[in-house]
This record gives sequence, structure tokens and C-alpha cells, in this order.
Amino acid sequence: MPKNRAVSGSWILLLAFAFVPQESSASSAEKVLYSFNVDRGMYPGAGLTIGEAGNFLGTTGNGGGISCTGGGGPGCGVIFQIDKHGKESVLHAFAGGDDDGANPDSGLITDGAGNYYGVTAAGGPNSDGVVYELAADGTESMIYAFQGGADGRAPMGNLARDGQGNLYGTTFYGGNPACLPPSGCGTVFEVSPGGVLTVLHTFQGGTDGAYSLSGLIIDSGGNLYGTTLAGGGNGCVSIGGCGTAFRIAPDGTETILHAFPANASDGESPGGGLIMDGAGNLFGTTGEGGQPRCEGNSAGCGTVFEISPDGTESVLYAFKGGSDGESPGSAVVMDSSGNLYGGAGGGGVGCKRNGGCGTVFKLAPNGKESVLYAFDGRDGSVPQAQLLLVGKKLYGTTLQGGSHKKGVVYEIEK
Repeated sequence: MPKNRAVSGSWILLLAFAFVPQESSASSAEKVLYSFNVDRGMYPGAGLTIGEAGNFLGTTGNGGGISCTGGGGPGCGVIFQIDKHGKESVLHAFAGGDDDGANPDSGLITDGAGNYYGVTAAGGPNSDGVVYELAADGTESMIYAFQGGADGRAPMGNLARDGQGNLYGTTFYGGNPACLPPSGCGTVFEVSPGGVLTVLHTFQGGTDGAYSLSGLIIDSGGNLYGTTLAGGGNGCVSIGGCGTAFRIAPDGTETILHAFPANASDGESPGGGLIMDGAGNLFGTTGEGGQPRCEGNSAGCGTVFEISPDGTESVLYAFKGGSDGESPGSAVVMDSSGNLYGGAGGGGVGCKRNGGCGTVFKLAPNGKESVLYAFDGRDGSVPQAQLLLVGKKLYGTTLQGGSHKKGVVYEIEK
């Protein structure tokens, strides 16, 4: 493992927030750029990445119209591209089996030279998932195939990449078989450009966390940051606690930045990833907790939180579960003015789905929450992926809904 991991790109200086929970009604217009179907991919659970010429690249967890081995069906998922006019192209349809991955539940990252990297939750020779590359010439190849043991199994979150080309990620299962035997509670890993994997941390399911779904970010000092759905040791009915936010130092040392307690106002089950501002503050979401006994969920409808460099956690907003949304499941994004944007997988108005079809929300620096858009199902449903901010527009995916009920790519004016 390299001793000095330099981060690619730069951080945007962002502002901290005060907790002043309010909400307003939906006001922005939404445009569906593409509705997925079985043959062209379905259920896009991850966010979008900007490619060449301003096109969007992303993945779908299923579909693809080809025979799929070991990944569930129909189809093992695709890597897709959407141009500015909404035309979709399938760049790669995963086939599973020994030679390819299956079920890409993460988004893509790029090295700036036209190559893209991601993970699949299944597929490969052991059916335990792979790390893959989509080269600039369109060729897809496996960089590493998980064995399902100490190295981990079922990677689902986005990768991070350092200046030397090393890739970093998490697995949901595997690692220590004594943690929820025999599945294991996951790992944090590094994969070198040559395809050699190093386990940086193995989750034990107690105070150190369990089940990382979110993927990682990396700072200029080579520290990695992420979340776990469970663990933390704070008395939650979930395994070992209600989740953590953690840091992995370049030498592999894990530090728990915050352990989310049971039935607390600061949230539970942080399934989404983290982002960091220029002052080292971290921001994320929890799928539950916050407002106690919110509408339809006795455990709370989720929060947006901040963790300062000294480890202090603050709730910036607690969802009420009505028109403002509920159960945010992804990382947030911020603009240069300090506004925070994200998707809530449930709640909203005008949707026949139980609990609502979800919202896109904005959280201002003063803590005021505004619903930019509430989905009605026909235009998408369950916006659980991280948004992409381009100028004055937000781009994202919904896991379900649309004309074929298989998810959409959408655009919203912020």
C-alpha cells in the first residue's frame, strides 16, 4: 500500500449549516431525459458521471437484453450513456459468469483520460463481484474478482481513486466470517493499477461498524471516509449499533468519527456516502432516525447531518415524512454558495405509491429545507442516487417509475 496517497482533483470550499428545520412546496420543473426498459437496462440505483461532450454515464443494476450468468435477471445490468438530447447508448452489457461482473450497484469514476472504473455486486469467477474498467476505446475488463473470503464480497459503493491510480472501495459482506456467520460484515480495500488487492480494514460488527454500502471519498492527505449501515455499539437493535461514519488513515488505522445511537435525534442507518468541505467538515444522510415517530415510521424518517473535524455531529435537518420527503439514501451535493441538494426515496405528494414516490430537496445554509420536486411515479420514483450538479441544473436517476416503471434519468432546475 502506498505511503502517500495524493488525491486527484481539488476540494470546493463549502459552508457549514445551522439547524432551522422548515419546508416549502415543490417549485422546480422536472424533465425526464430517458425511461429505462428491460432490454436497455433497468433499475438505475447509482448516480451519473459526466463523460466526453457533456454526455452522462451511469449503470443499471439489472436488464440489458443478453444472457446473464449468476447475477439474477433479467439481464446483469449495463453501463449506459445519455446524450444531451436524451438518446441512450449501451456501452457495455454485463454477462456475469467467470469473465464479467453482474449487477453494478455503484456509479462510475473517471481518471480524466477517458477511462472509467466501478464495481459489480456479483459476477466474476466466484460470483462475489468485481472491480472493472471501461477503457477509453470502449473495452470493459475485470481488474479484480473478489473471492468472497478475507478480501470481501459484494462491493456496492462508489470507488475513490488517488493520484497514483490506486482504487479504494468497500464490500458489504465478507472479511471476518465470525461477524454475522458466515457472511462477514465487509471490508475496506485498495486495488493497485496492476490488480493487486490489499485489505485495509475488516469490519468486526461491533464498535467499528458493519455493512458499508456507500463507498468512499479521499482527502488530500490520503485519508478515506465512509459510512456503515450498522455497528457502532450504541445499543441499536441492528447488529452492534445503528451505523457509523469512519476514517481510514493511510496506514490502515480506522477511527470512528461518529456512532449513531438507537432511537436518537441524530439519525440511524447512514446508507449514503459522505462529502467534505474545504474546512474538513463532513456531510451525509441517514435513512432513519431524526424526528421521532415521523409520519409512517416510528424510527424517524431520516436526517441530513454534519460532522466537524473534532467529531461533533449536528443534525442539519430531520425529515417529517410528509411533503418534505423521507428516507434519504444517498450522499448529498453542495454548490459554491453552501446549498445542499439530495434525493429522498419516499414522501412527497401526488403519488399513489405507499409513502410517496420521493422528492428532490434543497437545504440552505440557514437550515431551511425546500422541496424542488416531488415525483408522481410516471416521471420517476425512488430517487435514491447522489445528484450531479452542472451549472444551474441537477441530474439524477430514479430506481423505479417512468413510462416502463424501470427507472429514469431526469433533469431539474435548481
